[in-house]
Amino acid sequence: MGMGAGMHVIRDKKLLNSSVTMLEVEAPLIAGKVQPGQFIIFRLDERGERVPLTVADYDRGKGTISLIFQHVGRSTRLLSQLGVGDSIHDLAGPLGEPSHLQGIKKACVVGGGVGCAIAYPQAKELSRLGAKVDIIAGFRNKDFVILEEEMRTASDRLYITTDDGSYADKGFVTDKLLSLLDEGNEYDAVIAIGPVVMMKAICKVTKEKGIPTIVSLNPIMIDGTGMCGGCRVKIGGQMKFACVDGPDFDGHLVDFDELMSRNSFYVEQEREQAREQEQGQGQGQGQGQGQGYGQGQGHACLRTLKKEGAHA
Repeated sequence: MGMGAGMHVIRDKKLLNSSVTMLEVEAPLIAGKVQPGQFIIFRLDERGERVPLTVADYDRGKGTISLIFQHVGRSTRLLSQLGVGDSIHDLAGPLGEPSHLQGIKKACVVGGGVGCAIAYPQAKELSRLGAKVDIIAGFRNKDFVILEEEMRTASDRLYITTDDGSYADKGFVTDKLLSLLDEGNEYDAVIAIGPVVMMKAICKVTKEKGIPTIVSLNPIMIDGTGMCGGCRVKIGGQMKFACVDGPDFDGHLVDFDELMSRNSFYVEQEREQAREQEQGQGQGQGQGQGQGYGQGQGHACLRTLKKEGAHA
């Protein structure tokens, strides 16, 4: 595992929409090892909270990794305010198990909202391995669409849906998947990444059709090494840790109801901290910085994929 031992300079920054940012960050040790499906944990300073983000892309030659995140908690909002030339204090990674995509000849990759930041590298790797790849990317509306050209390049066919029909096809990703299956398309595997309710709905469809399905889970996570137990998920009746056993799992074995229940555990604390932050705005950053970044609000960062994007 490559552990970031110093400052990681931001080499490029793009605002993908009003609430989602992509950063290209210097991290040569991580870039040299990371594989699709793995993630990093960042801290903005020595007292900052630990926030996991999937590595959306990497360049081994340049020694950089790309991170895509939504501005939902204090740490991700502060991260979004950094610019080219600024530094992130430390990055730990690559963490988690790489996606196991070998042997798949034809796949349908389904991404919901910010989940497309994870779906994209999966599709890119499948294409590199020679598989035929269809991508279904679902968003709330036109303003939330991200990575369209990147996903188009990484797939044979790209289908975009919006809940309100403001762009491309109106409807949900499950509607499009059912349509493709009804047209006679056959897939060795479906890979679904997005809000939990979306992944649950996709898995219901694929289970009925007998199509193996991989999902990427994002439960509450603290240390990322399997020690805290915060990211435990029930898979086929057995307890697993998403940070070391995942984040990819067999979607047909996931207890989605328990996952949704655990993900909502800190909602009240998050709301309370958000109110405190709103009330405290304009009072200077010194005290807030000195107190770290707030574990409660950080849980909102960890569940970024739930906050925006297509419903089931």
